[in-house]
Formats: sequence, C-alpha cells, structure tokens
Amino acid sequence: MASFYRDNADLRFYVERYIDWPSIVRLTERDFQREDGFKSTDEALEFYREILDTIGTFAAEEIAPHAGRIDREGVIFEGGEPRFPPLLTSIFDKLRRLELNGMCLPRELGGLNAPALLYFIGTELFGRADVSVMAHHGFHGGIALAMLAFSMREGTTGVDPATGRIQNTRFRAFIDEIVRGEAWGCMDITEPDAGSDMARLRTRAEEDGRGNWLVTGQKIFITSGHGKYHFVIARTEPAKNEDDPLSGLSGLSMFLVPTYEDLPDGSRRRIVTIDRVEDKLGHHASVTAALSFDRAPAFLVGKRGEGFQYMLTMMNNARIGVGFECLGLCEAALALARGYAADRRSMGKTLDRHEMIADYLDEMATDAQAIRALAMHGAYHEEMSQKKSMLLGIGRKGGADAERLEREIARHKRAARRVTPLVKYLGAEKAVEMARRCVQIHGGVGYTKDYGAEKLLRDATVMPIYEGTSQIQSLMAMKDALGGILKSPAAFLERGAEARLRALSARDPLERKLGQIQVMSHAAQKHLVMRTAGDKLRAAREAPIAKWSSELLRRWDPKRDFSYALLHAERLTRILTDEAVGELFLAQATACPERRELLLRHLERAEPRVRHLSEQITTTGDRLLVSLRGVGEAAREEKAAEAAK
Repeated sequence: MASFYRDNADLRFYVERYIDWPSIVRLTERDFQREDGFKSTDEALEFYREILDTIGTFAAEEIAPHAGRIDREGVIFEGGEPRFPPLLTSIFDKLRRLELNGMCLPRELGGLNAPALLYFIGTELFGRADVSVMAHHGFHGGIALAMLAFSMREGTTGVDPATGRIQNTRFRAFIDEIVRGEAWGCMDITEPDAGSDMARLRTRAEEDGRGNWLVTGQKIFITSGHGKYHFVIARTEPAKNEDDPLSGLSGLSMFLVPTYEDLPDGSRRRIVTIDRVEDKLGHHASVTAALSFDRAPAFLVGKRGEGFQYMLTMMNNARIGVGFECLGLCEAALALARGYAADRRSMGKTLDRHEMIADYLDEMATDAQAIRALAMHGAYHEEMSQKKSMLLGIGRKGGADAERLEREIARHKRAARRVTPLVKYLGAEKAVEMARRCVQIHGGVGYTKDYGAEKLLRDATVMPIYEGTSQIQSLMAMKDALGGILKSPAAFLERGAEARLRALSARDPLERKLGQIQVMSHAAQKHLVMRTAGDKLRAAREAPIAKWSSELLRRWDPKRDFSYALLHAERLTRILTDEAVGELFLAQATACPERRELLLRHLERAEPRVRHLSEQITTTGDRLLVSLRGVGEAAREEKAAEAAK
C-alpha cells in the first residue's frame, strides 16, 4: 500500500528520531496521571505513528489518485448554498469515520488527545495529495480546538486541577457537533478594501441592551465559508476621529457567529447570507465565499477590544499550518518532477542525468527539507508555549514554580515567533517556484492537464497571498529583528561577536561557513538599524533641543521611521531564513552525523545567496526612495546615509 508517510525518509527522521516527544507527550498526557491516557512516551508514540500511517495511506490512495477529478468537478453553488460533488462528499465521509475531526481534542470531548504537532504533520500529508481537501479538512478539528482554547483563555472552561480533566466548556455543544462531522467552522477577517490593513475593518458588532451581540457587515475570501461556526473580527468601539486609538486595532473584538440553523424538517434557515463562491485559478474544491451579516446573533469571545490578540493566536497557528500545507505541495511537485525526469529520455539519457535538471531536483529536495526544518521547529515551540500556558492557567505547575514556568513559556514563544513568518514566507514562495520548475521539467506536456503539473502551479499561486502575504511576513520578520536590536543592542552586539568568532575559529568548516552567513546577516541588520536610527535622529534634530530626548524615545512608527528597512524587508527575510535553516541543520548534524550532507547542501547554496542579498541591502535603495520622497526629503536622506557609513 502506498503511504505518503512511509515513503518520506526526511519526515520519518523527525518523527522517529528528532522530535522531543517526551516533553510534548508529558504535557499532552498530564504527566501520565489519567486513567484513560497513555502510561509512557513509547506507548503514545506508537499511537502517533499509527495515526500518521493512516493519514499517509489515506492521502496516497484515497485522495491523490482523484486529485485531477476533484479539481475538474470543483464545488457546486446553487440556491445560495455550496455543496460538494459525490466524490468529494465520499472522501469527507471516510475522514469522519476515521475520527480525525477531533484529533487534537481531549478524550473527554470525544477527541484522540493527539498533539497539535501531529495535526500539522498530517497537514503536510493531506497537502501533498490535494490542497483543496487539506484546506477544508483543516477547518473541522482546527476550529473546534480554537473554541476550546479561547474558552480556556477567557476562563469559561472548568478544569479539574488534580487531573487536568475538562469538566465543562463554553462551546461544548458546538464542539460535539464538529467532532461528529456534522458541522465545521472558519475564520472571517478580510473585507472589501481592507485586506492586510485590519485597522480599516468596517464590520461592526452592537450590543442590544440585554447583553446580546449582533454583527453587521461583509466578509470576503473566506475559506470554507459555508461552515456553520465563524470566528468573526468586528469593530465594537466607535472611533471619534482618525487619531482616536479605537479607530485602529484596539477597537476590534472577536465573535463566534453560527451562520445557519438546521430545522427539524431537514431544511436550513440562513442567518448569514453567502453572496457568492469565488471562481478561482486553483483550489477548485475549496469553497472561498463572500458573506453578508445583517444583525446576526453572535457570542463575544473574551473582552471587548481583545479581538486582534485573539486573531493573532489563530493566525500564528494558521501560518504554521500553511507552511506545512506548502511543504506538502512542494513534495508533490518534487515527486512528480523526479518521476517524470527518471522516465523521460532525451539526448541519450534520462532527464535526471542532465546536469541542469539534476541541479533543479537537488535544489528542490534541499528546499523542501529546509521548509520542514523550520515548520517542525515552529510547530514544536508553538505547542509547548500554548500547553504550558494552559498548565499555568489551571494552577498545575508540574512541580516547578510559576516564575520558572513563565520563563519557559516566554522562551518557547520567542522561538516560535522567530520562525513563524519565515515558515510561511519560505513555504509559500518555494511552493510556487517548485511547481513552476515541475512544469518546466515536464516541458510541453507540463503545460497540458494530462500530468497534473499545471494543477500544482495553479494551486501554489495563492500560497504567497492567503493567511498573510509574503510581504506581510517580511514586514513581521523585519520588525521583530530590528525591534529586538533597538530593545537590546548589547545582546545584538554579542551575537555579532559570536558570529565572527564562529566564522574565524570554528573547527568544523561547515560551522565556519554558517558563521560567515551569520556575520553577513548581522551586518545587513546593523546597516538597516543605522539607517533607521539616522532617520530618527534627523527628525529629533529638526525639533527644538528641549524635545530631542522625547523625540528619540517616543514610540517608533514603522510606516514613517522604517522606510529604508521596509524597502529591504523581503531581502532581509530571505537572509534570516537561510540563517535560521543553517542553524537548525547544524544542530541536527551535531546530534545525527548523517544529516551533515544536508547541512552541506544548504550552505553551498545559501552562502552566495546571502552575500548577494546583503550587498543589495547595503548598496541599493536610495534611488527609489528619492522618487518616493521628493527632492527635499531626498537630500536629508542622503545626509543620513553618509552619517550611517
């Protein structure tokens, strides 16, 4: 039997040898104190392998062979309701019978109590088979888990502190419905004229005076928008003027909105209208809907004004999930390209023996492994931070004091935050690149619909757009990197000294090469900070001397103060990504010597790439900024550049 889990040696390396399962299992199984739980890490890991093998086999045999037909048939939109064709319906019926909808939910809520990391790995396996199926499946258990997590965060879930067993939770009836496979949900953020700029969201929620909330507005580009339960971001705090803080993100709140009601006679009463289902380039079997809310009854999640923070929790998980989804598509492109190149003969030998094609395949394999390294690292630390936060919240501190647990949570959060935008960025960009290369390796037949290569390219094209564009990920990575430097310049200088020492004196030549990448990354970040600080100092000097100090210390505005850094944000993100991947591969090679060859493959491509990007950051950009800022502003910019040198 074919299996997308068993046929992937790099994936099995993480599951079998590298993931720190004991720490995850101990938290997931509440220190093995539950009567209905596993009694050891080995016992749990055996179960996890069975789940992955089940998903890998199902994806390879029940989904992948039908991907072309799934794409051709798409979804049907009639009478204001989207519905699946029989083939897609049968796939999700089988998934329901496999009881995967509640994979990560606790056993007392009808779930399998599996770690979120297992769900993410499953995302890769489903994504390799068909991203439309993967995207829709992800909104089943994922939304149920979000209901539980948000309820725990707001304090409306009762937990037995002795056992960690959930006694009651706010959205229990909704969770049960999802676990049974009778409903699913989605996340509603985007609006017309308010894509990445959430401060412009106009959907509003009003309280009726009796404690009931009503949501009114329109949401667009909603994946699986025909689901029943929608987490909706809406504005609750009216702004008095444009300068009012409530006109931005702090005026947003999170709501859970049931969008329809199933009636006893089998009919459905729509509470939220589906205006249309988008006719897309790819992802044909995934519903992307536009929705209208007209005083739809809603449940406030958390407190008023906390919507953006709740959304970030969902988005962080979603972006890691998209990284795994992109990885699945990359693996599909690599497998398809490898298979064709090994069979197709040209000029006396198979395509995979031609030097340029061999180089393509080698780079594609290395890039897929790089995405997986970042994704696994980010998913592990995100799960550890969330589960330890829950542990702290219910008063069970696992034998450690609260301060120590808080430090551990902060460490895991920093690790996850560092790589999350990198995972989404690299995965999305490489999905498009690798799908295009797959078409190119196929030649003329790749442009036809006979082999499936063109479908991968159509499906990949949206990856750099949804769940935060590649440019948004770059801005996040840049902001975190430069913000960290401004917050702690001494730590930044110390990291630079360590990089120079590694580049000059490390015994391992590959570690020295990684050190060189770190030195170039450090220099690029330093240059951006100096240019940014130069802009800020110039602004202070234009103010009266008495106000210099307050001008320098007041809150930084990326839109105004970071223009040079904003210009180079994507280049910096590529550098940070190559640096992070190199560090992860070095750690793997140190623990497992057979991974050294992977480190070599990455570094030989990353070093010249980083050198080129670093040179672009330090030598280009002024001409464009001149055209954007005007002559007077440009003259001051040139002076700042000279001062930075």
